[in-house]
Amino acid sequence: MNPEQIITNKLKEAVLSLYGFDLEASFLQTQTTRKEFEGDITAVMFPLLKISKKSPEETGKEIGNYILSNNSDIESFNVVKGFLNLKFSSSFWIGIFKIIASVPDYGQAPPTGKCVMVEFSSPNTNKPLHLGHIRNNLLGCSVAKLLEANGHNVITVNLVNDRGIHICKSMLAWLKEANGETPGSSGMKGDHLVGKYYVAFNNILKREIEELKQGGMSEEEAERKAPALLEAQEMLVKWESGDNDVVGLWKMMNSWVYEGFDVTYKKLGVSFNKTYYESQTYLLGKALVKEGLESGVFYKKENGSVWCDLTGDGLDEKLLLRADGTSVYMTQDLGTANQRYSEYKFDEHIYVVGNEQNYHFQVLKLILKKLGFNWADSIYHLSYGMVELPQGKMKSREGTVVDADDLIDGMIATAKETSLELGKLENMSVEDQNQLFEMIGLGALKYFIIKVDPKKTMLFDPKESIDFNGNTGPFIQYTHARIKSILRKAKEQDIQHHLNDSDLSDKEIEIIKLLNSFPEKIREGGKEHSPAIIANYAYDLSKEFNQYYHEVSILKEDDTKIRSQRLVLIESIAKVLSKAMGILGITLPERM
Repeated sequence: MNPEQIITNKLKEAVLSLYGFDLEASFLQTQTTRKEFEGDITAVMFPLLKISKKSPEETGKEIGNYILSNNSDIESFNVVKGFLNLKFSSSFWIGIFKIIASVPDYGQAPPTGKCVMVEFSSPNTNKPLHLGHIRNNLLGCSVAKLLEANGHNVITVNLVNDRGIHICKSMLAWLKEANGETPGSSGMKGDHLVGKYYVAFNNILKREIEELKQGGMSEEEAERKAPALLEAQEMLVKWESGDNDVVGLWKMMNSWVYEGFDVTYKKLGVSFNKTYYESQTYLLGKALVKEGLESGVFYKKENGSVWCDLTGDGLDEKLLLRADGTSVYMTQDLGTANQRYSEYKFDEHIYVVGNEQNYHFQVLKLILKKLGFNWADSIYHLSYGMVELPQGKMKSREGTVVDADDLIDGMIATAKETSLELGKLENMSVEDQNQLFEMIGLGALKYFIIKVDPKKTMLFDPKESIDFNGNTGPFIQYTHARIKSILRKAKEQDIQHHLNDSDLSDKEIEIIKLLNSFPEKIREGGKEHSPAIIANYAYDLSKEFNQYYHEVSILKEDDTKIRSQRLVLIESIAKVLSKAMGILGITLPERM
């Protein structure tokens, strides 16, 4: 229930009764009352002065008296200059509390019928997933869950970039230097092994460029004519023409990578409704380019390359097919988008891709529109900032990335070390302890990344993320475990708890207000495509509980009705925390 909406309705009624004007709700201004003033909702009087023909203070008092006399939910009001502060009664908040406590999946919106597709992950099969991919996967997964909480039908998809010059670079380096090495013979995870040869190619290329430069070539010409690069380009042409040897090598090395990806996805708790492969969609893009060429949307240069002229739209010319007939990223994105709309008729298509691709998606939408696809307006690029480490940016080709698997394992190890130092796991089996360490480690990683506004570049600090105090996943997990511990003790002592009409303290009303705002936070997060809103809400709720826990007695409260009410309240907090953190893909433990 939205208190601001209630007050808006009462303001409309008061203005109509007092001044004879039936105002639109949008004309009325309300907001949450600032903490330094008494009240719950503040109404701004200044827009009403032309109607009331009175001062701000007089107008506020007239409207306040009318609402107070005609609404039992309002307990009192005060006017500060041109602001009317209205305070709801305790019985109003008890009624809100009863709704919160009685709804099993509180916060979940009813079905909207809207179909939303969310693409995320989109790895390349020339390297393992790294820290940057982790932010992408966690953001994409949590955005999908957030949109589901908003009642939408959500389809999660992955587009694997399994072809292209970068894939050929790993393949070529493997042919040159691997001596038949496989994941089985090396003991390396498949994606790590292929990534090793992507780095190896870059080293080969550097050596060749230096040799050419020493022979008198300029650096620019050397980079263009390096034998390894020319071989990789030739390999791509052979792949697109269906050369058996090249395609066979490609299938073998990609299969290694897919097995490795699956292990990492499982660790992260990430899954997809459907996976698309660039090797299967780029031809669809080529077909669209051919249609666009025939209709005059695109044009061909003398060297045979195909372009779209976007200069009239304030952009530049965009390459769609190279002179040798091979496609580019834009080509397959055109084909994939069209295929997806044909399959799902989505109302919105969200691409979770880093902000270095802002221009790419601007161009994608524009070209699709030029091809006559009006659904292109439903494309939304969820542009997020990069993840950096204290030592700076990561570079895949130089092998300086933070590997996702190593990071996950390190987080779990740190969680184990931190938990054992706290010394509260004596009565827990080794198996349960290991499950808890994984829960805490992954919770710390996910929360630390998701709590940052997606648009912002973030600095990832593993040690800071695992802290059991402050704005961290483990702090919220520990809060939930503490509540569950109290509820278990109540059950062991056969203490029943149920809703009643006991008066609420000011602190309890503050907590109920916060719980009542949860559905609105879900709507806000969905609208902004920002699970960070939910993350920080969960932290605020955890802080409120911990303050409350230190201020009042719960199980030792002598008044059985008050004790019962308090148990229902903390049970509701646990329920909302579980829902909120579930949207983030974070599991909350029953005990810690």
